[in-house]
Amino acid sequence: MAEKRPRLEQEPEQKVNWRKHKEQKKEQKKQWREAKLLKTLEKAQMQKQKEAETLEQEKEVKKASHGRLYTLSVALPGSIMENAQSLELRTYLAGQIARACAIFCVDEIVIFDETDEGSKSVEGEFEGVGKKGHGCVQLARILQYLECPQYLRKSFFPKHPDLQFAGLLNPLDSPHHVRIDEESKYREGVVLDRPTKPGKGSFVNCGMRKEVQIDKTLQAGVRVTVQMQPENPDRKVRKGIVVSPQHPRTEDGIYWGYRVRLASCLSAVFTECPFKDGYDLTIGTSERGSSMEDVALPDFRHALVVFGGLQGLEASVDSDQNLEIEEPSLLFNHYLNTCPGQGSRTIRTEEAILISLTALKPIIESAVQKINDG
Repeated sequence: MAEKRPRLEQEPEQKVNWRKHKEQKKEQKKQWREAKLLKTLEKAQMQKQKEAETLEQEKEVKKASHGRLYTLSVALPGSIMENAQSLELRTYLAGQIARACAIFCVDEIVIFDETDEGSKSVEGEFEGVGKKGHGCVQLARILQYLECPQYLRKSFFPKHPDLQFAGLLNPLDSPHHVRIDEESKYREGVVLDRPTKPGKGSFVNCGMRKEVQIDKTLQAGVRVTVQMQPENPDRKVRKGIVVSPQHPRTEDGIYWGYRVRLASCLSAVFTECPFKDGYDLTIGTSERGSSMEDVALPDFRHALVVFGGLQGLEASVDSDQNLEIEEPSLLFNHYLNTCPGQGSRTIRTEEAILISLTALKPIIESAVQKINDG
């Protein structure tokens, strides 16, 4: 017979305290949430600190570079040339405008046609007093001639009737008009038609006793801005790096001349703006404008100041078929009278440029200072 197995005594079951278990779980979840929140706060604080350090670094770089990031443009009608009685006086008028713009570090001069002829040709000659000539083209040509450094003018400006008296004008003497033995970080030059060894850059005439070899191979006859490298007495040529024409301004705050643009009408001054986002600050000048007292300019990158001709901006608006407005003030952020209480019935455009830029300079500098501080 099979032996009977002894019965195993069952251990008494332990009761689970569910209330205590739930409290423990609740406490664990609470601790987990607190830890997660603390971690999120630490991460946000680290990100904030990182952003602050990055901003501080950008400020330090900006402060160290001493660059000027904003631009100042001036627009005026070419019809003002027709108010001069001779070619000599026309030339002198253009010289006054060039000097005024260079003194106030204007980066762009826009010449627009207010006669509704839409002339954008780069050719044209003075046809005589009282006749419809190419005032816009002549003004642009003389302005470009004066902006170009003297040692480069033969390369870019062949003999032309418009430039017959340009050599008598006062020089701009801008920072990019560098003397032959003057040391400068940057220089303007023209690429020479000379063969170079493979892998070597083109030779450039930068107005020095030695030619400059740049880091790129470019087409002969092109005007370039060169950042000069330290001189080595053992080398027959100087070394340089091609940079953007805006580089001296943005990196070192050096005024590097102006560029000239032709516009077929007043509206084209705005629509054909070379900057990606257009002009974010536009100022019109007129004796019918508002007072400059308590004028505060907003943050801006590209400012434009527009001047009218003999009959003011009203005539430019009336002749522009693209504009369906009667008041010029609607075109601008600010429409200002920069010379209230004038003693003369009229202020000539070349005078208005000096007066207006003198009045606007402290306001622009104040706005720029706010941008830099911010």
